[in-house]
Amino acid sequence: MTAVSEVGVAIATASVAQTQAVAARLQPLLAAGDVILLGGDLGAGKTAFAQGLARAMGIDAAVTSPTFTLVRTYDNPAGLRLLHADVYRLDHLQEVLDLGLAELLDDDVVAVIEWGEMAAPVLPSDYLQIRIDFGPGDDDRVVRLVPVGPRWTAPGRVTALRQAAVAP
Repeated sequence: MTAVSEVGVAIATASVAQTQAVAARLQPLLAAGDVILLGGDLGAGKTAFAQGLARAMGIDAAVTSPTFTLVRTYDNPAGLRLLHADVYRLDHLQEVLDLGLAELLDDDVVAVIEWGEMAAPVLPSDYLQIRIDFGPGDDDRVVRLVPVGPRWTAPGRVTALRQAAVAP
């Protein structure tokens, strides 16, 4: 089930593979410099989402949560890199600043930041906010996509985002 609203899209998934498929459907819409902020409870599927996106980008490396390393970068065959960060273990905004995430967002990177709401104040104001919440069943999730800022809320991009979200 997919629900579309003025501010975003909510997609129900019933497995890890379906959550990864949502990420894969977004991959064609991504461009260098894009930032995705992932939110949700522990175990909701943030890393699974990043894995689905990486696979769709042609990245063969095993994508694991960067909880302890904080940041990992993966190269893809087309030259666009995936920056995967996890700021869960950071307690203060100053630690996010010290990590230098904003400086790592260069022209050939798509960034996916787990627990991204903590990093948002020190990042560019254009990002795709994705929240993954538990659903009624053990494997059920609700993936909510909310575009933020002019880069993501441009009419053509919002339309493409909605179309990708509702695709089978």
